[in-house]
Amino acid sequence: MWGEQYEKLSTYEKGEFRRLGNYLLSHTYMVRFTYDPGEETTLPNADYNMVMRLFEALQEYFEATGWRLSKDDDYGIVSLISEYDNNRYRLDKFTTLFLYVCRLIYEENRENENSYHVVKTDTSSVVEKMKTLGLLRGGKSTQKERIDAQRALTHFNIIQKMTTSPWSGEGNDILILPSILNIISNQSINTMKAQLDELKLSEDSEDENTEKAAAD
Repeated sequence: MWGEQYEKLSTYEKGEFRRLGNYLLSHTYMVRFTYDPGEETTLPNADYNMVMRLFEALQEYFEATGWRLSKDDDYGIVSLISEYDNNRYRLDKFTTLFLYVCRLIYEENRENENSYHVVKTDTSSVVEKMKTLGLLRGGKSTQKERIDAQRALTHFNIIQKMTTSPWSGEGNDILILPSILNIISNQSINTMKAQLDELKLSEDSEDENTEKAAAD
């Protein structure tokens, strides 16, 4: 039982158990390496290493409360997923599309990246690909949409900003983290592309109907 595991921890470890448990409940994902904008380098994530140390106790605790804690040692990902739909965070449409395109960019470039399993891109590249795929109505997006999407995905450790400057709707250098693999698996990519094509066709049809109605 997790209680037995917990009682074996030191006072310091119990404090870390509580802190990191709360962190995972809020952020869902944690990765093994994070980018330090000040040092301009990728460093080991001390919190990830502590979670590995406490993993068995945390896993048993979350299992008892309806959450599934899992890890991917190859890519260095920890994820905490609720077994109940009412505890799931709902992304808005633009953020969902931004996420999907980040996944496509990750898949296209990850073989060329380093052992940290991250892919470097920027806001402008993501938005331009959204335009190319026909996912933006009128080919446009607002600064608020772009900033809100990036902030949401950063909160869940899916992307990371590479500078200390504030988010900008005009563009930021970002890292796509390997945690994106847990949200959209390799097997889901073809399904995702089909859904994006369907969405594009649906919006094109709506535009045609609107133009026809205006003409009438």
